[in-house]
Amino acid sequence: MKREDANAYLLNVERGLIAAFLFDEHIFTQVQDSLVVSDFLFAQHQKIIEIALELKLQNLPINAEFVASRIKDSKISEEDFAHIIATSPIANVAAYIKEIKTASIKRQLATLATKIASRTSDVSIESDVLLDEVEREIYAISSKSAHTEFQSVRSVIDSTLQEIEEMKERGSNDLVGVDTGFAELNKYTTGFRSGELIIIAARPAMGKTTLFLNMIQHTLNRGGAVAIFSLEMPATQLMFRMLSSLTSIPLQTLRQGKLDDGDWSRLTETTQMLLSKSLYIDDGSSLTIAQLRSKLRKLKAQVPSLQVAVVDYLQLMRGGGGRSDSARHEEVSEISRGLKTLARDLEIPIIALSQVSRAVDSREDKRPQLSDLRESGSIEQDADVVLFLYREDVYAISTLRNNIEKIQNNPKDDQKDKDSLKKLQGKLEELRTKSVEPAEIIIAKNRNGETKTIRIQFNKPFIRFEDVANGARELPYEPTQAKIDVVADVAPVQVVPI
Repeated sequence: MKREDANAYLLNVERGLIAAFLFDEHIFTQVQDSLVVSDFLFAQHQKIIEIALELKLQNLPINAEFVASRIKDSKISEEDFAHIIATSPIANVAAYIKEIKTASIKRQLATLATKIASRTSDVSIESDVLLDEVEREIYAISSKSAHTEFQSVRSVIDSTLQEIEEMKERGSNDLVGVDTGFAELNKYTTGFRSGELIIIAARPAMGKTTLFLNMIQHTLNRGGAVAIFSLEMPATQLMFRMLSSLTSIPLQTLRQGKLDDGDWSRLTETTQMLLSKSLYIDDGSSLTIAQLRSKLRKLKAQVPSLQVAVVDYLQLMRGGGGRSDSARHEEVSEISRGLKTLARDLEIPIIALSQVSRAVDSREDKRPQLSDLRESGSIEQDADVVLFLYREDVYAISTLRNNIEKIQNNPKDDQKDKDSLKKLQGKLEELRTKSVEPAEIIIAKNRNGETKTIRIQFNKPFIRFEDVANGARELPYEPTQAKIDVVADVAPVQVVPI
């Protein structure tokens, strides 16, 4: 259809819709819910919509008489308005709204295409900057085109009762969402639910990546698909950790390739098992919220069984456009809000790993608190669940090493220092060679449940977090009261860009 013909067609469509709500003002509610003023192509029609909005705001009738009384000072000619009034009422309002919205989106895309053509001719603009701009513009267009409808109380109650009934049928099974792999964590969160943003935060070396890898294994085993965005670690390193956990072959043994026949047998069996799972890994080191949204929406369309997405980690993502360091908190806020919105849109839980402020290290009690989430308070606000991972032995080992270094850097010949050094070295070796050490998952925020501290254990040789052998124990979440004894210091696995 030629532009002239398309505009003539759209002129009649817009006239028909305006005529409809001038004859029946209840129709204007549908128009207001689905369209904005700029969705109308013709200036005179935009003005009529603005007048109708003013009338509604003033609680006045929206009809031909009231609109006519206000168009005298506008650019709307009496002839144009007469054409609208003379238009026959339409039967299918929704179809007319859709036509206008579709035409509006196409105009916005055409404008964007012109802008892209102009920007690409500017040699001073880097390609990644231009890509960011385009992704943000497209995201803005698609966001404005999405509309939700009110739900009646009956439909909400029906959905709620259905969920209660499903939970009743499960009996003693606490699991509603995705299995976390930890019994007590499942108990207090009922699993990670669709639409939730789950934050796993900790100081470096606590094992955030290992924890999420352990969690997703249960989803994969149940036939669910998992997407991982690994901004910090290459896909092969993730796979090393996963294979060590699943085969019970020490990570160092795998890295050195020193495998006996039994190890090779377990490794072969495990890799064959993983080849039957739906695991998708994107290990690109740069990712914006717009890129993440685009990739996940595409993957979800291709793989409907997608149940969980993981971002490792949040602070390595970028928001839209360049920002100064002083505005970094705004960028992180944009990212966390974008992750939450995306989780709801795709109806899957999104797990995002996060850093914790260095302020933790200066406290006597080094268990993280919500105020320790780095760079933005909005992470706490947007998250449905915040989990802090804590291993006391990490701090104990660090403290021992610092104390040993102090003695070695200031050597004395007295026996007291020699005894102290020997004692510290012995304690350090004892901690370093422990195969299993205690760990905690602190449920610091739980929008739909209690906050608790769950006792688990870390199996160091096999890079694996586990429930405590005799049953995990939970504690109330009281970060200010806890004390530390030693202070001061798997469809095939597809490793492809999504």
